Amino acid sequence: MGFETRTIRIAMNGITGRMGYRQHLLRSILPIRDGGGFTLEDGTKVQVEPILVGRNEAKIRELAELHKVSEWTTDLDSVISDPTVDIIFDASMTSLRAATLRKAMRAGKHIFTEKPTAETLEEAIELARIGKEAGVTAGVVHDKLYLPGLVKLRRLVDEGFFGRILSIRGEFGYWVFEGDVQAAQRPSWNYRKEDGGGMTTDMFCHWNYVLEGIIGKVKSVSAKTATHIPARWDEAGKEYKATADDASYGIFELETPAGEPVVGQINSSWAVRVYRDELVEFQIDGTHGSAVAGLNKCVAQQRAHTPKPVWNPDLPVTESFRSQWQEVPANAELDNGFKLQWEEFLRDVVAGREHRFGLLSAARGVQLAELGLQSNDERRTIDIPEITL
Repeated sequence: MGFETRTIRIAMNGITGRMGYRQHLLRSILPIRDGGGFTLEDGTKVQVEPILVGRNEAKIRELAELHKVSEWTTDLDSVISDPTVDIIFDASMTSLRAATLRKAMRAGKHIFTEKPTAETLEEAIELARIGKEAGVTAGVVHDKLYLPGLVKLRRLVDEGFFGRILSIRGEFGYWVFEGDVQAAQRPSWNYRKEDGGGMTTDMFCHWNYVLEGIIGKVKSVSAKTATHIPARWDEAGKEYKATADDASYGIFELETPAGEPVVGQINSSWAVRVYRDELVEFQIDGTHGSAVAGLNKCVAQQRAHTPKPVWNPDLPVTESFRSQWQEVPANAELDNGFKLQWEEFLRDVVAGREHRFGLLSAARGVQLAELGLQSNDERRTIDIPEITL
């Protein structure tokens, strides 16, 4: 007797955007489709069928033809109301997202979405309530926790490598060209507050789940934001005023599951030139050891292997500090982080269960961004209250 094959139809909205196209379509859904899907524990074969959705008809049609996707549309409402569509995926502009997710869940669709899920905490909590009432499986992209470097870092935490964890420090960012001489490598709306742009809004929702997923609860935030580049040029070469923050410097008080305090610091900037191995790096320091992780690589230094540097500004440095760290092996084949989470989410949809990274986690991310901006405006540390539905 042959095993059952189940095809899941996924309407992918905002697929012409950078993340929607590269990570979600090109590196996740198409490889799953072209690889013949995946098999569940009971032998059921799961295949995916994407439907491309976007506002630009010419672009959508071109992508559909290029990647042999038979269905595409510019009418989002039509796929939300289509009873044959199982999942609505959203990677459109932040300002449009909450309305799309609200409508999809009320229509009984499972949702998988980029973040932030909404522009305000109130809206984000409302979405979590709607998802719970609708009984759908809701997943929010938490891609960084699936990255090889952070998978290794989390493994070191689980193994007790650090002893008592003291601090975590993150450095993220790169130089985004202004657009006058060289084209900007990020869309112009990212730098307009009125369009939902801003570093704090964009990245603090990531940092919340990274800190939660590796260390523990975020208990307070103190942030300083900046608009370092006041004028930029858009996709049409027209100069515009940058009204959103392009850098955000945060200090976070964290608490481990054991109740121990940890200090977190993360610098995020689109006006910084990279002098590190990867575009984002996190360093954890503990009593028994330290580790530094990027997107792929993770290096560590145990207490027994820690040298004893001596401060002497009068002599040139003779030690090679980087060579004193050992690389942490993967010990497993780690696929693209976005694809791994998609597969996990799809398994949850088929099983009819909650996805571990859902709308409540997303709401906490929106909350951290909102309180980070409030902290900057009021020039003070703000405690983070518990969210309840």
